[in-house]
Amino acid sequence: MLNKDEIIAVLISTIILAFSITLIETWKIFFYALASVFILLFANILVKKITAFYYDAEVEVKLWEFKRFGFRQHWYTKKPFPAGALFPIASKIVLFPINSFVWMASLVFDVKAKTYRAAKRHGLYSFSEMTEDHIGYIAAAGIAINLILALIGYLVGFPLFSKLNIFYAFFNMLPISDLDGNKIFFGNLVLWCFLATLTLIALGYTFLLV
Repeated sequence: MLNKDEIIAVLISTIILAFSITLIETWKIFFYALASVFILLFANILVKKITAFYYDAEVEVKLWEFKRFGFRQHWYTKKPFPAGALFPIASKIVLFPINSFVWMASLVFDVKAKTYRAAKRHGLYSFSEMTEDHIGYIAAAGIAINLILALIGYLVGFPLFSKLNIFYAFFNMLPISDLDGNKIFFGNLVLWCFLATLTLIALGYTFLLV
């Protein structure tokens, strides 16, 4: 289900996030965070791929990078900036007093319609590109599963796992660059508002009660 590049991206992201969260305070906590991050990333990707399959499309996951840094056409870097790898570590320095709260948006995805999508649904050689609302639904599925896992983690007594799922959903809901939040925002604004509200409520709950 995951190709070689996707597996590498997931492993790199898992290690970086677990390190940023714990700074290897103890090996036990580090491996707990490592397992938690891997599960939440894998679940997020799996649900996206299943949702994409429903739309006769394929999802490919990669580390978050960006070139543009402004609105003007010539405002871009010569090489892609590896934001998904550097932001978690940088945020730990800035947010050091806040336990476990680090930038967790590290992976993004591209969607490509399968070759038979046009022939199957619209007639041979018809327009077959994915629409913004379909891409938004795929991204929303990933956010939804992380919120569900957060609830399950809290109910069964794994507060760190619950918190990490909420943090992951929160940062990915930001409507910037190629993050899930941007895809949902432009695909279905009502859905983005609904998920953003749930995520903010869950985020507030983690700081107050978890």
